[in-house]
Amino acid sequence: MKSAARQIAAGMRKARSTAAAEHRESTVTLDVEKREFTVSGDSKTYRLPAQLNITLFTAQSEILQEKTGSIRFYPDGSSTGGRVTISAGESKLAIDVDWLTGRVRLL
Repeated sequence: MKSAARQIAAGMRKARSTAAAEHRESTVTLDVEKREFTVSGDSKTYRLPAQLNITLFTAQSEILQEKTGSIRFYPDGSSTGGRVTISAGESKLAIDVDWLTGRVRLL
């Protein structure tokens, strides 16, 4: 579970850095049903363990389908903000993205 949370957080930090460095919006798109995510500009799809439960809280404008949504990062460092929660049984971890600063925190 920790490894999956770190992987998502790293993807978000990569998207944030890409947005700032390349002066363009960058997204992390998460499919909670398939348990996978992508980072814009990266052709790789990152898969997460099947035994994990994943929830995504994001801006309404970033919900793409019922089980798919994005967190968007802007060149100025801000983002749409949101939270990804990973759980297995009673254990939970959260990845928070601050909308104002785009800061990614693993809780």
